[in-house]
Amino acid sequence: MRLSRKAIQFFMFLSLFAVATASRAGEPSVLDATARANANGTYSISATIFHKDEGWKHYADKFEVLGNDGTVLATRILYHPHVDEQPFTRSISNVTVPVGATSVVIRSHDLIHGNGSRTFALNLPRRK
Repeated sequence: MRLSRKAIQFFMFLSLFAVATASRAGEPSVLDATARANANGTYSISATIFHKDEGWKHYADKFEVLGNDGTVLATRILYHPHVDEQPFTRSISNVTVPVGATSVVIRSHDLIHGNGSRTFALNLPRRK
């Protein structure tokens, strides 16, 4: 089956439209983060994330706590969009950080763009 020139142009338009509308929300950004040392030597970490969630097909779906070498130390899955709650703050408990580490990096992720480029460097309080 051979497509006409108009059909090809129409499909190209649809493809461009889909890409343009899929990226309207932009990348997720970590605006702030806090850490609290737990008695068992782990940390509880809260992250404030901004993302123009558009619904189930495009939303911030997780944030990660990274070691300074880029190793993922913990992941907090976000199971639903936060269309009407922006920015939003969520927490993760019992994050194990290597002994001697004084900071971590918080990175957010969405379904379309993957990892956001605006991360947050978080200094850790002393362990209890």
